[in-house]
Amino acid sequence: MARTKKIANPRPGPGLRGWAGPGGGAQLYLDPPTEWRGTSVQVCGLWPFGAGSGTPMQGVPLGRDLHSGATVCCDPISWFMRAGLILNPSMFVLGQPGLGKSTVVRRMVLGLSGYGVQPLVFGDLKPDYVDLIRALGGQVITLGRGRGFLNVLDPGESSAAAARLTGDARRALLAEAHGRRLNSVSALITILRSAPPTDREETILNAALKVLDDRHTGGVPVLGDLVQVVKEGPEAVRAVALDRGDLNRYRDITEELESSLTALLGEGRLGDTFAQQTTEPMRMDRPVVFDISSIDDSEELLQAAALITCWGYGFGAVAAAQALADAGLEPQRHYFLVLDELWRVLRAGRGLVNRVDALTRLNRQRGVGMAMITHTMKDLLSLPEEDRLKASGFVERSGMVICGGLPMEEMPRLTQVVDLSSVEQRMLTEWSTPPAWASSDTRDIDPPGLGNFLIKVGGRPGIPLHVDLTPAELDVNNTNRRWQKGASA
Repeated sequence: MARTKKIANPRPGPGLRGWAGPGGGAQLYLDPPTEWRGTSVQVCGLWPFGAGSGTPMQGVPLGRDLHSGATVCCDPISWFMRAGLILNPSMFVLGQPGLGKSTVVRRMVLGLSGYGVQPLVFGDLKPDYVDLIRALGGQVITLGRGRGFLNVLDPGESSAAAARLTGDARRALLAEAHGRRLNSVSALITILRSAPPTDREETILNAALKVLDDRHTGGVPVLGDLVQVVKEGPEAVRAVALDRGDLNRYRDITEELESSLTALLGEGRLGDTFAQQTTEPMRMDRPVVFDISSIDDSEELLQAAALITCWGYGFGAVAAAQALADAGLEPQRHYFLVLDELWRVLRAGRGLVNRVDALTRLNRQRGVGMAMITHTMKDLLSLPEEDRLKASGFVERSGMVICGGLPMEEMPRLTQVVDLSSVEQRMLTEWSTPPAWASSDTRDIDPPGLGNFLIKVGGRPGIPLHVDLTPAELDVNNTNRRWQKGASA
């Protein structure tokens, strides 16, 4: 038998800087290549570029870029304060149900809390945020029939804060608290009637609230006290009602208003959830969530009423905290407000867009970031004609728009307010494709767009990314089983 000569292993390949070892010639220092920047017009011969620019690294780590695999960091507060990428710290989130809208917002809530920002969730219907806020050591306020009450006339922190202020700051805070209570009562009447109160009725409500504040001495008044003022018809209220000195005329003018207010005391469709003293006051030194998940989906009006009442109460508490901070009486805190299920409120009655618009126009200088969440632009554009433009303004005014999977029919509506390329539109519609059929011997198949999102800021190209949940997050994200089954650390 012939012997075969054993061949020695070839020398291993060079490293990134050449051959290592004696005589190898490895380079210890590499000169970085010169970088040049130009527009597609200036360097049109190189377009399309071989590699795009890096993804933003300021903010909460959300996930991986679907094209480059780079980490994408994003949240409205960091992009406004630290990166200067957006003009106001707000975002609007759109996407089909079940594709992870609440999950991407929860990731921001968790990350921002690590940066010292207090998350506030003003109304959790599923619930999506209760476990997370509880894990962060926050306050969970439960509302619902027989479970908890939120007095619509409760000024919350505003009264105590105003007592610590003086001069113009005190007057401004009290005036703002008065306006928010008037807006909340009018919103409840709008939901009850499916139409807003008349100008005369709002003027009467405004005067009645002022009279009630002046004469009430037994703690915080409730709706029953307001009804009593309207019934009695003091001179200040009758004057704005234009009853011409005729008591019978006054009663005719206020009959429908009195009827609507009485329906809010417990006998109407909304029950007495907003007519009793507040069960648990809101705290401003920790994360907070209003848990309204006990309200059944069949009670759409009560859900909408709970959401808008929580928003009004919560925004008032934020205004009070910031007024104290401006006066140097409390530390300056930043807040991240989450307004989920926006469509439920907007559809509850004509004119509610004005109420939401009045609540959400927060000043950038207040240190408040905000996330508004709904399913599609159809939720906004299917409103009565006079409300559509204002509802679209919620999206247009947002610093950024984050889109999940959306149907093809949504693209014409969405492109009216968000600049999307044809490639981005196709990507969003592909993400909305239903999952493949699963046989009995296989697990459920995740939808192709689960966890995929597109970040849009103005006319800039969007950033597509995928969100994966960490093991720690899975423990507080048990509202969607598909996330738990399909996510990786």
